[in-house]
Amino acid sequence: MDAPRSARQRWMSVLARADTGVLRRLLNQRAPLPAYTVLRGPEGGLAMVRGRAGGGGAAFNLGEMTVTRCSVSTEAGFVGHAYIQGRDTARAELAALADALMQDPLQAESIEKHVIAPLEHQQALKRAERAGKAAATKVQFFTMRTMRT
Repeated sequence: MDAPRSARQRWMSVLARADTGVLRRLLNQRAPLPAYTVLRGPEGGLAMVRGRAGGGGAAFNLGEMTVTRCSVSTEAGFVGHAYIQGRDTARAELAALADALMQDPLQAESIEKHVIAPLEHQQALKRAERAGKAAATKVQFFTMRTMRT
């Protein structure tokens, strides 16, 4: 059974999937971006992607994928980190900044309401759209079997 995800895991997941332009717009529309210092990166690299046969079987190395990581520190002293798929350094930096702001009790509610929640909603709509398209191509094999008899 899966352990429940922490709040930080949830917002980090949302930020990692966010579109760069949308993330920048949402962060800027609530207030000007605060001053921050880049501690590490943004820098690209590779990460090994692992899979499991049948979802629960033995683990195997599926291959490598490109990732970009970044760490920033706000003037208030909060440190944010981000790992994103691909080579978009701007997105990694913005995601790290949003992570740092989410840890600041004075900023967290505003960031949740104006950045994380809209991104999460947008991503849920995209997932539902993809699932609908996939469902339209579903083949009912049991129907074909019963037609032969």
